[in-house]
Amino acid sequence: MSDIVIFGGAGFIGAKLKTVYPDAAFPLADIADQATVSKIFDAVKPSIVINAAGKTGRPNVDWCETHKIETLRSNVTGPLVLLEECQKRDIYFVHIGSGCIYDGNGNGAGFTEDDQPNFTGSFYSLTKAMSDKLLAPFPVLQIRLRMPFDDRDGPRNLITKLSKFERVLDVPNSITYIPDFLSALETLVKKRARGIYNVVNTGAISPYEIMERYKKIVDPSHSFSKLTLKELPEVVSAARSNCILSNAKLKREGIRMLSVEEAIERALRAMKLDKH
Repeated sequence: MSDIVIFGGAGFIGAKLKTVYPDAAFPLADIADQATVSKIFDAVKPSIVINAAGKTGRPNVDWCETHKIETLRSNVTGPLVLLEECQKRDIYFVHIGSGCIYDGNGNGAGFTEDDQPNFTGSFYSLTKAMSDKLLAPFPVLQIRLRMPFDDRDGPRNLITKLSKFERVLDVPNSITYIPDFLSALETLVKKRARGIYNVVNTGAISPYEIMERYKKIVDPSHSFSKLTLKELPEVVSAARSNCILSNAKLKREGIRMLSVEEAIERALRAMKLDKH
């Protein structure tokens, strides 16, 4: 049995981690319940703990606006419980966080890991920024993802979600191709890296551009229209983070991320094959 414990195995990212760490323990537990977490650690005696648990809301982050306590427990209390129990046992702790804590493009160069979060327009983003900042002083590996996607059709895949929208936002953003994320995570864990890493693909692309490519490659009959940032409040309750992150720190570790265009192209061409 592996000495790795991964929380959140029932979620979108947690399920992807099973492909990299198939022998890991994937306990179904409330990570904010310290007694339960402690029992799991004492039983498994892991050397590595990866937290992929967290509330993102269903069908979207608007859910978090009306379920603040559940969101707070999962996104803030839970990671702090895991931190404390890992620190007690000298366990290497990896936290899967979010880059949806910024607004803008970081003065044109993309926000770096050293930039302070500047977006609190949704309760979800507020909790992710809180855990990000609270874990930062400790020897923890924090992975920031943004709008993750791959070629597997599913409700949490960015491409699938966008394909369900009648109006699609035309604002450039950073995105994360899951195969690149898994490769980067595995490399960083092997190095026992610590600190915050923006695990995003190189460049930026708008959801609208993604759907233009989807229409061209996957489904020529697909119809949608453009949604501007000014019009966004018409279709969502909470504000949304729109930002571009820098992955220069990853590059310094020797980790190469595909360009956003190449990553989207690969995913869409694989999706096309699956549909035929």
